[in-house]
Amino acid sequence: MAARAQNLFAIPLPAEDVARAAQPSALATLSALHAEAVETARLANLLGRSLYAIIALPALGALTLALADAGTAETIAWGILMGFACLALARAYAHAIHQPFERAALHGFAQDLSAGLLYAGFAWGAGAFLALTPDTTGFDALAFAAAPSLLLAALLRERQAVLLFVAPVAGLTSLACVMRPFASGTMGAGVVLVACAILAWALHATARGADKRALPTGLVAS
Repeated sequence: MAARAQNLFAIPLPAEDVARAAQPSALATLSALHAEAVETARLANLLGRSLYAIIALPALGALTLALADAGTAETIAWGILMGFACLALARAYAHAIHQPFERAALHGFAQDLSAGLLYAGFAWGAGAFLALTPDTTGFDALAFAAAPSLLLAALLRERQAVLLFVAPVAGLTSLACVMRPFASGTMGAGVVLVACAILAWALHATARGADKRALPTGLVAS
């Protein structure tokens, strides 16, 4: 009853005050604009850095094929798989580079890059079955899995995209160490998994540090 009486005698606010209260504060707007600018800059930088990765990955694949001593049909099959992966990455870059500062195009490129790297990870990991020979040691298996992963991590500096590549590479390479008659055996599988897990942890820690530096402490929306 008392609450109803208070509502009856409450003085309504002017329409201007109600509209002003509903509007976001200047600090919140500034924070949102800053976050949008940071995201656009990050994606534009990712687009620029991806060109080096698109060039380096097939070069590393060609070097691996040159060093491989597997059967011709197997190496050709792996080369075809990697060729499709590189073409998918190049197509995503070519489509986005014409609109390097359009947020929609940059978001589309980030999604295409992630999908392309996931496929590239499975394609590269398949090389553990198609390109590596039975006398593969634990060091060879580690180099096969870690070299492209470290290369992409250094060039792209993008946690999620690189992890999408690392996960299938680590899984398939370690599986090949166990299933195929490699000299490394289960020891090689363990070394590969541990090394890739350390790389994933390093990527996560680096990304968290970058996120903390992205937004100044004073620009927190109230």
